[in-house]
Amino acid sequence: MSGDVPEWLGRYAGSLLPVFGVPQTVLSHGQGCYVVDVDGKRYLDLLGGIAVNTLGHGHPALVEAVTKQASALLHVSNFFTSEPQIELAETILRLAQAPVGSAVFFANSGTEAIEAAIKLTRRTGRSRIIAAQGSFHGRSTGALALTWKPAYREPFEPLIPDVVHVPYDDEEALQAAVTDAADNLAAVILEPIQGEGGVIPASTAYLRLARELTTAAGALLVFDEIQSGIGRTGDWFAFQDAGIVPDAFTLAKGLAGGVPIGALVTVGPAVTAMLTPGQHGSTFGGNPLACAAGLATLRTVESDGLLAHAREMGEHLASAVLALNHPLIEQVRGRGLLRAIVLRKEASATVAARALEAGFLVNAVAPQAIRLAPPLVIEAHELDTFVAALPGLLEGLGDPAEDSA
Repeated sequence: MSGDVPEWLGRYAGSLLPVFGVPQTVLSHGQGCYVVDVDGKRYLDLLGGIAVNTLGHGHPALVEAVTKQASALLHVSNFFTSEPQIELAETILRLAQAPVGSAVFFANSGTEAIEAAIKLTRRTGRSRIIAAQGSFHGRSTGALALTWKPAYREPFEPLIPDVVHVPYDDEEALQAAVTDAADNLAAVILEPIQGEGGVIPASTAYLRLARELTTAAGALLVFDEIQSGIGRTGDWFAFQDAGIVPDAFTLAKGLAGGVPIGALVTVGPAVTAMLTPGQHGSTFGGNPLACAAGLATLRTVESDGLLAHAREMGEHLASAVLALNHPLIEQVRGRGLLRAIVLRKEASATVAARALEAGFLVNAVAPQAIRLAPPLVIEAHELDTFVAALPGLLEGLGDPAEDSA
């Protein structure tokens, strides 16, 4: 790719719908945990395509799988199946330790996986869905009804009715909402860790209460693992840390290491039987290329011990950041390699912009939170370069003590 960043951004502005605003730069290629823009500037990728590039960039196992599959079969439609589709579904169910009778529906994105989950909840014969404040489940009109941020929802209302948002990780509020729904509760749909909400983990007690309440109400418990799944937290799925079995969960992002894919997993034969032939589908869902990429990703995470590595690197990162003892750093939230550096001032956008200039890709996920979701293959010495640069990125942003004086 030739040219420079301003030239390419000008062409972008003249040809793409401006729903994402102005891109930060124009990337050309990557290797491992680094990407390079069209000007040749190199960046340490600490965002991983928003928790997508599980194995980083140009990983040999993923490149080989995609290349091999592209020369065999790219697409067969849903009138047929393929070996990679079946093997990927079997692998997901094994890693989830799902009981016999569980099943996988493949889609093309996280929001499509949530749409499938919403249709599943409708098969209960009830309509009330409880979601959480701060949640993000996608931007299609069904998923958008579950997403909390009013700025996302309001321009497109009315959305699907009977969705109630309750404070996240608030046991009393969840209990009250379930009680209020009476016999009309179809499902509680939660992220075990809110990603777009600022990387906020729910307590184990809260998630277990959600399981108890939905079971007692005869409703479904659905976990959105789109951002937190596929080893990102150090477990295959974040709900496993709490020792809970949901009725269904959704996957996407990191599942195929960068190739678009999504999935709804139904747990147990009773839930699987709720959607019957003809009630849902997807032309591209489960295509051989995406499934081959998914298999290569899961097999590499498993064979290379990347669950333990994610836990180790996440703890290393959090400890190193806190060891700076910087007055602007309040805490480090999250688990594994899904983390947020929480600031004492609303300065995350400034820090993210400075980080880009310094050669680091991070995300200002909330006014006071900087999200980090690097590839699971990242090493301590790479994380240390960012930690070493962090005081400089915070320089001149003020002393929180002065604001409270």
